[in-house]
This record gives sequence, structure tokens and C-alpha cells, in this order.
Amino acid sequence: MTFSFTSLGLSEARAHHLEKIGFTAPTAIQSQAIPHLLSGRDVVGLAQTGTGKTAAFSLPILEQIDLKNPTVQALILTPTRELAMQVYQSIRNFSDDRRLRVLPTYGGQSIELQISKLQRGVHIVVGTPGRVLDLLKRGDLRLNNVNWFVLDEADEMLNMGFIQDVERILSQAPPERQTAFFSATMEPTIRELAAKFLRSPVTVSIEQPKAAPTRINQVAYTVPRGWTKARALQPIMELEDPESALIFVRTRKTAADLTRQLQAAGYSVDEYHGDLSQAQRERLLLRFRQRQVRWVVATDIAARGLHVEDLSHVVNFDLPDSVESYVHRIGRTGRAGKEGTAISLISPMDRRKLRDIEHHVRQRLEQGRIPTRAEIEARHLVKLQSELKDALAGDRLASFLPIVTNLSEEYDMRAIAAAALQMAYDATRPAWTRQEQNWVDEAPANDGPRLRGDGSSRPKPKPVKRDRRSTPSHQR
Repeated sequence: MTFSFTSLGLSEARAHHLEKIGFTAPTAIQSQAIPHLLSGRDVVGLAQTGTGKTAAFSLPILEQIDLKNPTVQALILTPTRELAMQVYQSIRNFSDDRRLRVLPTYGGQSIELQISKLQRGVHIVVGTPGRVLDLLKRGDLRLNNVNWFVLDEADEMLNMGFIQDVERILSQAPPERQTAFFSATMEPTIRELAAKFLRSPVTVSIEQPKAAPTRINQVAYTVPRGWTKARALQPIMELEDPESALIFVRTRKTAADLTRQLQAAGYSVDEYHGDLSQAQRERLLLRFRQRQVRWVVATDIAARGLHVEDLSHVVNFDLPDSVESYVHRIGRTGRAGKEGTAISLISPMDRRKLRDIEHHVRQRLEQGRIPTRAEIEARHLVKLQSELKDALAGDRLASFLPIVTNLSEEYDMRAIAAAALQMAYDATRPAWTRQEQNWVDEAPANDGPRLRGDGSSRPKPKPVKRDRRSTPSHQR
């Protein structure tokens, strides 16, 4: 059955505005949740990120809010600042009424500015638990007129240790309020919280993805023995040459270290993690969306607020702890009918996780091989030939023809062209490829070569006794 927004109970004016901004038909979570929320029921919604749940809880609130009453009527809690801003922006897009006042509240932003806006009057507050509690303790945020309470990404609230803060906030909201919890999974703690604070809730559930979409090409690269993951990643990325990539790591330190290494190698990359200020995060997100930065290295939690259209690659530098997180990560690419690539680096300790992932997605991941020097150079030459054809079709050739004419009196035309191509090729190669010890001359086996201190490879030594006098000095 096909639903429309009006058939769910939204007004014609709201449905018309949604159509103008590109929302022509409700998603599954919206079709199930909106009628219940409009009727006043408490709701528990089980749905992954990217299913349209922000609209599922925002549209009923916007439909019923009293714009003439300048007090806080709806409170939406999110686990991260990025998600708070994302929900805030969505609500602004869903309404074309300039009288609506929505305030995002989170740490890292001036609390005095937020207090000033509250004093002038706000209808909806979207915030993180810590900042909301601060405002409540100061007496600058009052919940006595709150009619709607939404807990978004409840499972992440639990993972980040915010559940006690959520309980404190809920205990200060009017008991007659309408409450909705949205979560990707229903952990026992979340179930207990819902039983305590929701009144006879209806549960709406969207079937969780059991397998990754087939439009995503999943490749696993085994990191050769003795190699670091960063050492293995560079030739892979050089061959793939992603237009845009999100590289997932486990810790903030890894994010910072890997970003420094990739930047030093000449790549357009930046880091995204919890140590960045809100202003830094917002600037990076804008640069990533505008393709001023091609790759972003991020931790799982920080990446919650990173949503980029047409993401070509997702890289699991570190595999996640759960198979659900793996599916969620790689689902950021291959959207809107387009193909995407998911790359995973596998160390010996990851083999159990890899088996679990393959069992969950019901397929064997393609086994990739670290590209060799010849393969990478061949790819560069193909790309250079394509760019050369584009240049030949352009209109800037005339300014360079006098140089060619002068040189042709002394050199063969083919030699001139080859020299120009060599200059162009060397200028576009990343810095790391110009260092001989970084090249892979032959495809390493899965157990891989060991590395010397300078990063070059050598075969694994045999366990035999040697006369120290016969051992070359550089190996002693």
C-alpha cells in the first residue's frame, strides 16, 4: 500500500511544503510512527539511521505546536552535538513558518547565547543531555510546558553513558507529556527506561538490515605480516583513488596519527573526532561536502553527524566490534541506486570478526591483494592519458604551441611530448610514491614480508645459525 503524507494525518499545507523540498512519499518508519504520534500515543521506534526517523517525530510536533505560545513545548535529546545540529536543520527545513523558534543546545557553544535565546522565547529545544541539564540546573530552561519529549538514538545514549542524565531530565518533565524513544536496537536498559517513563507505548519497528546492500562492493585486504595498517592502506587508496571516502578508526589517537601520515603523503584528508571543537567540526563537514577535503578519518561516535551525499568509499581501517556496526558503516556508501566500495583492513586478530561479518551479510568478502608498483603506475598512466585527451579538446593549447615550435628545432616531437607527460606525471604523484622503499615490487603473500626499519621489505629469515663473521654489517 502506498501512503501519502496527508493520508497519515498531516495537513495539506505541510504536505505541499514537504513536496517542495523533495519529500514526495513517507518512508516506512514515517508511515508507521506519524499516525500514532498525531493521535497522542507514546511510541518506541526501532529503526536504523538513514530511515527517515527525524521526520517521523518532527512532523507530528510541528503539526500541533502552538506558535503563539513562546515557551518550550518540545524537547528532543540527542547523544552528540553533530546529531543535534542535524535534527535542528531538519526541523527548520520541515517548516516554512518564520514564527517557529528552534534552539540547538550543546557543549562547546556559548551557554550565555543559548540562555539569551531561551529568554526571548523558544518553541523547540534540541540538545545533548549534558547541556540540557546545565540549563535546567541554572533555571534558564523550564520544562513545565513541555508536551513532547523525544529521545533520539537511545542506544547511543546508553553506549555513551548518558542514561542517568536522561532519567534526571525525564523526571523534571510533566507526567502528562507525550514521549517517543527512537533507537537502532532495543537494549534491556532502554526497554526498562521505556517501561518506566512511557505510558502504554506502541512499538513500531522497521526490519533491520540482515545483509549489506548488493550495490556495495565489499573487499577485505589482509595486512601482510610485519606491515602496519597505514603502510598497507596507502597503495590500496592510491589504486582506488576514491573521490570521497570515510575512513573509520577505533580511537581519536588513531584518527590523528593516520591523518598526519596521509597528509604527509600528499593526500587531501582531515580528521573528525571528539577532541575537535564544534566550530572545527562544522567547518570540516562543510569542506567535506563541498569536496574541498576528499577523505575524512573518523571515529564511530563522531561520524554519527557526518552525512555526505555520493560517498564513493567507506574504509574500515579498524573493524567495528559488532556486525551491525559494520553494516551501518558501509551503508553510508552505495546510496540512491549508486554503487559504492567498502574496504576492510584485516589483521590476524581480526579474522574472527571477519568470519562473523561474512556470516551476518551472508556472503564471502572479496579478498583483495595489496597493489604492486607496476599496477599503481599503470593506473596513473591511464588517468594521465584521459586527462591528456581532455586537454587536447580544450582551448588553452595555443599558448603553449610557441614553446613546442622552439623545442622542435632541436628535439623530436615525440620526445617533447613524452618529457611534458613525465613532468605532469611526476607533479601529480603523491609524495610517498616517490620514495623507493614504499613501493611493492611484487604482490605480498597474506603472511606478508617483514619490514626493515626504513620500511622496505625483505623475506622472512630462516631460523638457521649463522656465523656472525659472515653476516653483512647492515644486518647485524
